[in-house]
Amino acid sequence: MQLSPSSSPTIYVVDDDDAVRESVRFLLESFGMTVRDYADAQAFIDAEKPEGHLQGRNCCLLLDLHMPGMSGADLLEHLQASGIAIPAIVLTGRSSVSLRERVARAGALVLLEKPAEEGDLTREIARALAIASGD
Repeated sequence: MQLSPSSSPTIYVVDDDDAVRESVRFLLESFGMTVRDYADAQAFIDAEKPEGHLQGRNCCLLLDLHMPGMSGADLLEHLQASGIAIPAIVLTGRSSVSLRERVARAGALVLLEKPAEEGDLTREIARALAIASGD
């Protein structure tokens, strides 16, 4: 499955690492994607006010597991508790079986190890966008 700019999806990137956000933005914008990035989970919640408006949109969430304050797993659980269904891909530099299980229960499609290979990342984003669009 290839990323397609014709559908104008939005990818929300939540990661406390500036270099990760910048490189992901560069990659995805080269495919014609709209990227909105945030340095932490609370900034995403404050800016996007996801309660309701992300539902049914052609979008997905790409987030870091380990961030100061609200972790990626915490954000997924917050969205799930709020009834918000947005396909999510979690990135991490370190994980454990319990963390993998936690993010899976909270609705993550996949947990990718950092640094994620470009092909793996774009394939999972394409899969998340297909789910978001109901394909």
